[in-house]
Amino acid sequence: MKNLISIAVLGLAVGATATEYLVAPEAGDIKPPTEEWVGRIESLAPAKAMAVPAKPRKVLVFSLATGFKHTVAPHVKEVTKVLGEKSGAFEVEFNDDISVFEKESLKQYDAVLLNNVCPDRSKRDLFWDVLKDEKKAAELEANVLEYVDGGGGLVVVHGAIAFQINSPAVSDMMGGSFDWHPKFQSVTLELVDPKHPLVAAFDGKGFIHQDEPYLFKNAYKDKNFRPLLEMEVSRLDPATLKKPLPEDDYYVAWIKSHGKGRVFFCSPSHHPASYETKAMLRFLLDGIQYAMGDLKCDDSPTGVR
Repeated sequence: MKNLISIAVLGLAVGATATEYLVAPEAGDIKPPTEEWVGRIESLAPAKAMAVPAKPRKVLVFSLATGFKHTVAPHVKEVTKVLGEKSGAFEVEFNDDISVFEKESLKQYDAVLLNNVCPDRSKRDLFWDVLKDEKKAAELEANVLEYVDGGGGLVVVHGAIAFQINSPAVSDMMGGSFDWHPKFQSVTLELVDPKHPLVAAFDGKGFIHQDEPYLFKNAYKDKNFRPLLEMEVSRLDPATLKKPLPEDDYYVAWIKSHGKGRVFFCSPSHHPASYETKAMLRFLLDGIQYAMGDLKCDDSPTGVR
C-alpha cells in the first residue's frame, strides 16, 4: 500500500510528495438537494460522454428502500439526471413502483440503476417486503437476473449492494453482497489499475473522501469481477473496527459481465459531497456507459490473488 505523505486540500485535488490523491469536499449536514447544489453538479458534470451511444439510451433509476434509507438517494437521482442530460448519453426515468421489474417493463431500459435500495433486515428481500408474497417476489428477482443475463445493464450504487443479500444468484450477478461497515470516516482509495479506461477520470491519482467503508461477503470471496478502486484499510480508524479484518483485497468499485449483460458497482459514496468533484461524476458516467454497452473495456475477472 502507498503512503500519503502530505495533503493540501483544494476541494478537487491534492498535492503529495510521493503519491497524489484527489480529495472530495468535507462532509456536512446531509440535506435534500437544493437548487444551488444541483447547479454545482451541473457545472462539474462532463459535457461529453466518453463513448458515443450506439442508439438512444434509457436508464431506470429505482430508489425504493424498505430498510435503511440513505439520505443521499435524492442526490444520486439528481446526479444521474444531470449526467444523462448534459452529456446526451442517456435519458433517465425515475420509477419506484415494484411492477417496473415485470419482464415487459424491463425491456424498455438499457440499464437499471439501483439507488441505495436496502431491504428490511428481517428477510433482506426487497420484493417480499413490498409484496408479502414469496412466489411473486421470487418471480421479480428472476426477472432481474434474466434481464441482465440477456444483455441488460445494472448499476449498483452504494447501499444497493445490500439488495437481495440472501440470494446467491443475485450476489453472483453483482459480484458480492454487503456484510458490514465501520463507522463513517475518511477513506482512502487507490486505483487498482491506473491505466484502465474506467478510472481515467482520476488521472492516475487515488481518492480520499468521507464514507462508510463497506466490507463484503458471499460471491465477493471469488473476486469474479474486474476491480477498479481498492480501499486502504490500513488508514481506517482502528477504534471503528468491531472485529479483526482478514488479510484480503478490499475493493469498493468494480465491473463484471453477467451472461450478455454488464454490472457496475460503485460504493462511494454515503455522502453527497463525494459527488462534488469532476472526477467522481466522470467515473459514474463512465460506469453507466459501460453498463449500457457503449463504453467497451476489459471486464475480465481477476479472481482471487
